[in-house]
Amino acid sequence: MRRVLFSAVVLAVFQALWPGLAAAQYVGVSKCRPCHLAQTKSWEETRMAKAFELLKPGVAVDAKRTHNLDPNKDYTSDPNCLSCHATGYGQPGGFVSAAKTPALAGVQCEVCHGPGAGYLKPNMMSLQNKEYKRKDLVAAGMVIPSAQVCQSCHNEKSAFFQPFDYEARKRQGTHVHQPLKYPHE
Repeated sequence: MRRVLFSAVVLAVFQALWPGLAAAQYVGVSKCRPCHLAQTKSWEETRMAKAFELLKPGVAVDAKRTHNLDPNKDYTSDPNCLSCHATGYGQPGGFVSAAKTPALAGVQCEVCHGPGAGYLKPNMMSLQNKEYKRKDLVAAGMVIPSAQVCQSCHNEKSAFFQPFDYEARKRQGTHVHQPLKYPHE
């Protein structure tokens, strides 16, 4: 009993001193989908949703050859590729491997919006709290997409780099945007 109590106290102190670290856990698109169905459905049709598939052997053969990559090689465990083709790779609670964390394969919501465990809570962004405030979500770890977020992958380090125009991409959208039913400002 003492050991359990001691562990609980240590955990509480740890979370109080470093709340961002405790919150930086990835939850996967399945947790976002129930409330953001239209966005999820449109995202599922994008190249970002299918980004992990491009790492598999025999996929995108011509594109890989054009960029001097072996089209028969399996890149699904290559750290140079996973940082931009899987959600949260190298981060706490992020993608580890296709075998261990298949639900985080691909470029999902949290790549652009930050790890969800900190803000996808009943007292924050949830159906129980329809009038949450955006500033509270940002304080809890939600990221507002920006050019810097996108350019962490859309840059010269990529073998497939093409000039990236953030403003044009933002207008095009990665998923549909619908008016919110409740005020969040």
